[in-house]
Amino acid sequence: MDPKKKYCCIHGHFYQPPRENAWLETIEVQDSAAPYHDWNERINFECYAPNAKARILDDEGYIIGIENNYADISFNFGPTLLSWMEKADPATYEAIIAADKIGQERYGHGGAIAQVYSHLIMPLANERDKRTQVAWGLRDFERRFGRPATGIWLAETAVDTDTLEILVDFGLAYTILAPRQAKAVKAPGAKEWTELAPGTVDPRRPYLCRLPSGRSISLFFYDGHVSQAVAFEGLLNDGRLLADRLVGTLDESGEVQLGHIATDGESYGHHHPKGEMALAGCLRHLREHEGVTLTNYAAFLEEHPPKWEARIYDNSSWSCVHGVERWRSDCGCNSGGHMGWNQAWRGPLRAALDWLRDELVPIFTERTAPFLVDPWKGRDAYIDVILDRSGDALATFLDHQVKNPLSDDECTTLLRLLEMQRHAVLMYTSCGWFFDEISGLETNQI
Repeated sequence: MDPKKKYCCIHGHFYQPPRENAWLETIEVQDSAAPYHDWNERINFECYAPNAKARILDDEGYIIGIENNYADISFNFGPTLLSWMEKADPATYEAIIAADKIGQERYGHGGAIAQVYSHLIMPLANERDKRTQVAWGLRDFERRFGRPATGIWLAETAVDTDTLEILVDFGLAYTILAPRQAKAVKAPGAKEWTELAPGTVDPRRPYLCRLPSGRSISLFFYDGHVSQAVAFEGLLNDGRLLADRLVGTLDESGEVQLGHIATDGESYGHHHPKGEMALAGCLRHLREHEGVTLTNYAAFLEEHPPKWEARIYDNSSWSCVHGVERWRSDCGCNSGGHMGWNQAWRGPLRAALDWLRDELVPIFTERTAPFLVDPWKGRDAYIDVILDRSGDALATFLDHQVKNPLSDDECTTLLRLLEMQRHAVLMYTSCGWFFDEISGLETNQI
């Protein structure tokens, strides 16, 4: 193989829902995470921290290397998770930030990409909330990684055309989707589109998606078969096996090809114990492989912009075969293990939160009208206060967003209204609908 034409990329989606008590702003003891205090702490111990210092063993079980896996993969971290980690485990947090800089040195681009802020299902949101999700996610990313994001992860890869238009509005170059989200493709120079059966798109190339506005965005459809094997079929039992499987997706056609996968990052250590070691071994094998080049999406896209075009299925996602119904109806998708149960509660829960969101709109706009130049631009800008609760950050926010100087009481009123909107954003985290029952931790949280 010509390494200049064969590339491999591994993407990890690392995310936890906001678990803090809304009144206390701290995570309470979660008994189901025992012996750890809560699930963030447990998964950090099993996955996030080990991937920053993953061991590589020889055939006799001796340690021959320790790797920061994040430096050689494409990855996104949920902003709410990084906010927790920054305080709870600053060493791992700093290793993740440093990994992006190492990636820039090795590949020309860092491997980190942004994520919509609170893991909201974008096709089910109104336009205002979609924009805030992207604005907050990008600002959080830039504040942490010290650079603008070029790509973004959509929660559950849930997408529609309006969402792609918004991503382009914010200057984003690409996103990552599941293979079954590709509806049709068109070869370079072709006049006709080829309709696709679900999941049959060739994942080894990027695609250009032309939008109704006349603009476009690049799409990567990950390899579904290998990704499935990583997440659910034990491919992490052996890092070399994973590397060989990934390289095996590439052929000898002579065309530039990208073998790439995307899974929950928690596969590497939490779902699969010692999965971080398998990932480290896989990455080392790929780095040393003479026939392929390890890369990340931004680096690959710069060298090889898309020549093919693709159309998407609107209202589609990676974990619901019914589109996005898992987050608003009893579609049949669930986490399993409870035969005979139903999720008929999903629809009423979604309707209740939509009602609450809409009821809060006039309260917010009318009561902030005397203070804010533009209530919704003010909400988008409030991320700077969320990220930095210092008096200086608040003063800067007020200088840019309010019409006139505020009294202490007026400032308190404004902050209460903005905090109301922050929680209105957080209440839509997708995990609230994902699992089997309404009494679970995630649904109770929202």
